[in-house]
Amino acid sequence: MSSEKGNQPASEPEGCLIENRFVRGRNVLVASADFSGLFVDYFLHLQHHGIQVTRENAEYFKDFFAGFTLHAASHPRNEVLAWTVHFQDPHLNIFLAGDTELSTVTGRIFTDGLKEEETNMFYQDLVVRGKPPHRSIVPFEGADPKATIEFYYSQSEQRPGRFFHLGEDRYALVTAHPDWDESWFKNLDQKTVQSLQDTETVSLLETRRYGWSCGCNYDRILEILKSPMQADPEGLFGEEEAITINCPRCAGRYRISREAMEAYLADTSEKTT
Repeated sequence: MSSEKGNQPASEPEGCLIENRFVRGRNVLVASADFSGLFVDYFLHLQHHGIQVTRENAEYFKDFFAGFTLHAASHPRNEVLAWTVHFQDPHLNIFLAGDTELSTVTGRIFTDGLKEEETNMFYQDLVVRGKPPHRSIVPFEGADPKATIEFYYSQSEQRPGRFFHLGEDRYALVTAHPDWDESWFKNLDQKTVQSLQDTETVSLLETRRYGWSCGCNYDRILEILKSPMQADPEGLFGEEEAITINCPRCAGRYRISREAMEAYLADTSEKTT
């Protein structure tokens, strides 16, 4: 099924509520959430756009999606950031993007036409408003989401991080702050993180509700295709009366007809004259 103008999901995204807590005496930040609502939003997105994802790849995506969202929610509210995680085996890319001011996240899986790398690669692109963009690149080994995220933190962030799947759809990201208890931090396990509020002095700092949102829509796709259509309509459509465009950020599918594209060009031309 392809998306046409006006063909939008029937309900508003549910998202998830992320709680940021500080563990006093240990000097660590714990970001945690139940991701069931955000996972539902993701699978509704796949269904809405007719996107097929294998069960194995979906599980990979869920773990990284949770880790990335917790990562974004523990950052300042003036950043746009993205992760691209390239695996040699399984041969796939996981792309994730978020806006910490809007509290939105999106992402997709790439399995076709992937660039060959010598090893697994972890890319983070970061834009802090008012500053030049920054990219960090970390080669890594293995295919375990927890180990991959923690290795990325050890190599690229200014503080180490520990990532935990707490059961069902609950996840937590524990990040160190100055003067953290290194021995305690190193020996953290799932059970310890689950019982922090019973065993440690924990203060709730803030909550952030994150929702699924890419920002792509039918009209935006038309705007993107405007210049190629003006320059070479035959090169864009060939002999086809319609083409299907996939959003590079969320894989959303949009079927654009030649007639709709011509009408859009005519309409925008009238508005500028």
